[in-house]
Amino acid sequence: MSRPRILFLDAYDSFSNNIVSLLTVLLDADVDVLSIDAPELTPASPGFHDALRQKLRHYHAVVCGPGPGSPTSPGDVGLIKYIWELEDQHLLPVLGICLGFQSLAVSCGAGIARLSTGLHGMIRVIDHRPDVSGDTADGNIFHGVPPFKATLYHSLCADVGQDSVSDVDWAARRWATPAKTPDIVPLAWVDEQRPGFVERIFMGMRHATKPFWGLQYHPESICSEPAGHQVIKNWFTDATRWSASRGRTVEPVFALPESGSTRPTLVRYLCRGILKPPDIVEILQHNSQEYIILDSASARAKRIGLDVRGRYSIIALDVDEALRFEYQVGNKAITSRVPSQGDATRQSVDIGTGSVWHILADFLETRRVAIGSNDSPFVGGYMGFATYELGLECIDVDIVAKRQHSRPDLSFSWITKSIVIDHLEGTIRIQSLDPSPNVAASWMEQTRNTLQSSPLWTDGLRLNTDKIKDIDNLTPPITPTVTPPAPAIVAPEPDAYDTKVRQCQDFIAAGDSYELCLTDQTTIQRTKNPQEAPGHNGLPSPSTTNNSSHHSWAPSSATNNVPSTWQLYRTLRARQPAPFGSYLRLGGATLISSSPERFLEYTADGLCSMRPMKGTVRKSAAGVATLAQAEQILHVPKEEAENLMIVDLVRHDLHSVCGPGRVTVPQLLKVEEYESVFQMISVVEGQLPATVSSPNNNDKNVVDTTTTTTSSRMNHYTGLDVLAASLPPGSMTGAPKKRSCEILQGIEGDHHGERSLYSGVVGYMDAAGRGDWSVTIRSLFRWDDETTTPPPNQPDGPETEVWRIGAGGAVTALSTPEGETEEMLVKLKGPLGIFSEQQQPRS
Repeated sequence: MSRPRILFLDAYDSFSNNIVSLLTVLLDADVDVLSIDAPELTPASPGFHDALRQKLRHYHAVVCGPGPGSPTSPGDVGLIKYIWELEDQHLLPVLGICLGFQSLAVSCGAGIARLSTGLHGMIRVIDHRPDVSGDTADGNIFHGVPPFKATLYHSLCADVGQDSVSDVDWAARRWATPAKTPDIVPLAWVDEQRPGFVERIFMGMRHATKPFWGLQYHPESICSEPAGHQVIKNWFTDATRWSASRGRTVEPVFALPESGSTRPTLVRYLCRGILKPPDIVEILQHNSQEYIILDSASARAKRIGLDVRGRYSIIALDVDEALRFEYQVGNKAITSRVPSQGDATRQSVDIGTGSVWHILADFLETRRVAIGSNDSPFVGGYMGFATYELGLECIDVDIVAKRQHSRPDLSFSWITKSIVIDHLEGTIRIQSLDPSPNVAASWMEQTRNTLQSSPLWTDGLRLNTDKIKDIDNLTPPITPTVTPPAPAIVAPEPDAYDTKVRQCQDFIAAGDSYELCLTDQTTIQRTKNPQEAPGHNGLPSPSTTNNSSHHSWAPSSATNNVPSTWQLYRTLRARQPAPFGSYLRLGGATLISSSPERFLEYTADGLCSMRPMKGTVRKSAAGVATLAQAEQILHVPKEEAENLMIVDLVRHDLHSVCGPGRVTVPQLLKVEEYESVFQMISVVEGQLPATVSSPNNNDKNVVDTTTTTTSSRMNHYTGLDVLAASLPPGSMTGAPKKRSCEILQGIEGDHHGERSLYSGVVGYMDAAGRGDWSVTIRSLFRWDDETTTPPPNQPDGPETEVWRIGAGGAVTALSTPEGETEEMLVKLKGPLGIFSEQQQPRS
């Protein structure tokens, strides 16, 4: 028999691709994905039923997947409803999972009820039907399966009259066909212990006469025990047996061709030194207007024994001279320009029927370079940011707030000159992608001489190498000699945030989401530093930089003593060092970040890694001081469930590009120690396939490199495909991602505005095909166009600017409003503190 073909009906769940992978690997099957609202199968259109029947003739079986919402809502189940209504002569085997299971139960006459508490990310023992006299042909897909645990993700349950059965009769009647639903044969239950009673939750069934089965639990979850996978195998064995008994056959389908690409070379120079990223910027980029600095400010922690990520810092040089790509959500074109040369270099490239990712992938592929095993993690290539709103577009979520600006949602610079600092080895790598090796070598020699002739370099070399860790303490916080006007801070009201948490829990209880990552914004309006007007950048003057007695932290000589954005960045990195810190002035935005969370990393050979971070405890001598104490606090059902839900979500995202059987979880729910907090972190890895003959699902975010009509036709997926398929970061949305984002827009409200750079990503994809992206949390940002000018009656008044800080947390059924509000305020405290120790949010 050839490989079986299975049709998966996707109800927009964020775990769907994990089920596709499980089916592919377990059953050695080809699985095609069809959305429940696929435009080619519209129920209201003429000939719908014939088209559906024709579609199903290509498949051995159908799996109706999980999703948000209710099985009684036609919009939530879509095509699934019509599967149960197939006439006998058109039947085929079907398995419903979660929402699909509930929809099957409803089609058999069952009701739907809310659980007393939603079970999202909860792991329970599945009590399944015992074997009947050893008969394997009775449709019991739990035959021969040992006891096992599985993950639950639901707030609703099928009601088949279980609560009307007395406790005395329950043991004898739990496997009997319910009187009010004669087509339902129960196969599995969970008895959930509640204070004062037991909640009987229907977990598995088969149809009495049709080849339909259903499972309420999620067999694909990383925490569902492998022993339960036998249920899926048993289902397909029964499905195959049923088809053979009916003489049912399957019609064939077809696939697409492949193609190839090119690679040039790289020039680089290595020297040894101990300068920090801010020092190098002040020495080399004194006259620049735009900056991209990915700063592993917590690298010192490696030398004092903490387990942190972020070995390298990367500095883009001559960003003003680099080709810039910018895109705003909803536009039909991506623009390119060289900032220093003005609009004369601006070009607009029509996206057509593709996406912005197609254009970026094509540009990169014609400039690929070969690298050695000892090369730095970045050799030049794309660096920049993508907003949360770009992520919404990636999952087809419309932006509710009215956009009255032209700010980019994506701003990538193609960096050809860069410096990479290896904090572990103490090396500085100067790099160029200039097509002329002689020009590149001359520039690198000049750059090296400029660095090594700086007093910062020579002073650093005179330090005792045994005390090298003290170098990180050379940057004291800024203390202006004259107190500037206090910034106007508007922070979330705790009571209002409590209300939003309760609204989230209402949606969770209704089955619309498993977890909602609620956020709120704090705005800071402050006097603008005049040195950051057009033509200025706020960096110290050359005389200050070269003054070895003051080093590079001395404040600029601004008349109003308002710290520049550069000084804010240096203060934040000193107060709150992080492995994925950054400072960007790019595309009209300024971002200062102390992010502890890596979003996505990938290598040139296609190994992708994501590190979902959920579960935070602040470190303090009086409170939680040790890793053991933090583990005791974080290894509880609520915290583990939050992390597990995002793990399963990012597995889904990686599966969409890497394909079935190519995603693993080498680290699950591990508590790690950082400079100021303890975090629960998991690691999810995927391996991109070497070649791709056709897209492995219908996700429009995957860059279909097999059908591009440009000169760099490719036959493989790249890191851009993974990035596009993973936005917005699941740790900032909840699950299912699409429905959760729609709900969050309504709860966070118009007054919240856009999340913008907060909840987006910052990082790079280099010319060798490698990338590293962080989630922009614990950060603050501003836009150049959000300023106020002095009123006419006060012409000498100061110009002001608006900074924004986002903060929040994951709301689940087990959350408390008070706890979530406290978590939001704790996360807000670090970035907000750089404006004033006294100016804190109301609590």
